[in-house]
Amino acid sequence: MSDAPAPAPEQSRPAAYVQVWAESVAQVLGQITGAAVPCQAQAESAAELAVAGGDDLYLWLLVVSTGGLRGEISLRLPPATVLALAQTFMSEPLAPEAALTPDHREAVVELMRQVAGIVSSAVKARWGEVQLGIELAASAPSWPAAETFRLQAGAEGPARMTLEFGLSAALIAELRAEKAEAAKEKDDNDDKNKIDAAKKPEASASASAGAEVGLGGRPLGLLVDVQLAVSMRFGARRLLLREVLDLSPGAVIELDRRVQEPVDLLLEGKLMARGEVVVIDGNYGLRVTDVSLLDPPGRPHAG
Repeated sequence: MSDAPAPAPEQSRPAAYVQVWAESVAQVLGQITGAAVPCQAQAESAAELAVAGGDDLYLWLLVVSTGGLRGEISLRLPPATVLALAQTFMSEPLAPEAALTPDHREAVVELMRQVAGIVSSAVKARWGEVQLGIELAASAPSWPAAETFRLQAGAEGPARMTLEFGLSAALIAELRAEKAEAAKEKDDNDDKNKIDAAKKPEASASASAGAEVGLGGRPLGLLVDVQLAVSMRFGARRLLLREVLDLSPGAVIELDRRVQEPVDLLLEGKLMARGEVVVIDGNYGLRVTDVSLLDPPGRPHAG
């Protein structure tokens, strides 16, 4: 079915949600009868919905909501409403004096399942995929309703149908949480915008500094503070496995580089510069004489 109703934004979340049920009931009944069926929901206290004579006179349906909305709804229908809904759904003449049968009850369950399908489509944009299962219950649920609503369908008069909704505390919490999450998301976005605005001058300064500290003409930006491991290489030599196994204290290995030749400076094992060995406070050091290995073609050698 198309043109699923949407919750009214000016209502509270639970009231708007129940109003979706009211408009969905009106849509199903209107399609069956071919005429508009007004349907409106309003909040009522549990005491206002209590009726003398006992709950055993009513038809109870249990709606279990899973997916984007989790919780339960109890539906309490007076006998006259059950009969009118069933006769409408089964295309029977409206006969208020007729006796209720199991077929009438099953017809109401099927009608409400069609209503639930429209409700699921209507709330998808707000709460995502919501599955609504409807079953016939033997009696009132064991859990107390956190909020109660009365849904009136049809024109004013004896033929008007009444459906009483009881929403569980879990479902009420889910419905109200959306508003709290939206407010939190707005606050988080505001905080992020403030932080981003405060960081803009710092980011601009860092970008400028990064553009000035470039190796090989390439700006490093915010990476200039990253620590890298560098090492010096005095030369190399290939040895046979036998020679390696024969190594002992006092052994001397001749390298392939003369004393007057520059030493390699390695960055992560890759040659990046050359220079002269110096001693600084008892530690080896390197006076860089050539970094042209990182320069692009055409750049003058550093001396």
